[in-house]
Amino acid sequence: KDTDLLKSRLTLALQIAVCCARQQTHLCNESLMLEKLPACGKSFEEMMKKVDSKKWCNLTEFIMYYDNFTQCTEREANNASCFWPNPLAEGFITGIHKQFFSNCTSEKVHWEDPPDEILITLILIPVMLTCAMITLVVWCSKRSDILCGN
Repeated sequence: KDTDLLKSRLTLALQIAVCCARQQTHLCNESLMLEKLPACGKSFEEMMKKVDSKKWCNLTEFIMYYDNFTQCTEREANNASCFWPNPLAEGFITGIHKQFFSNCTSEKVHWEDPPDEILITLILIPVMLTCAMITLVVWCSKRSDILCGN
């Protein structure tokens, strides 16, 4: 039994060593990834030519093209044994964003108070309704004998 235990431990140690050696051979090949990513950008650029540049800020107009682009960058990163996203791929994607979407800044909505006439009306209507309801309740409570037939 001791020999079986020793064999199983040696087998496990050998498997771990093989696994670690395999991982070392699969290090991220950044230069290969950076060589392949521009093809994704070129393909995206070709697809974006089909979209009117005035509609580049409307994601629904090109969502399929953008999905293909992100899948391409992920595939190329994985083919180079790199995880995705990674800083180099993100830098490339940011460059594409700057190229196509730099004019798509979101404008902040500037809220303003309504004109005084509208504001006064919006305030006075609930105040007047509240006063009318209070008056009606007080009047009905004083006249309950007549209204209820007692």
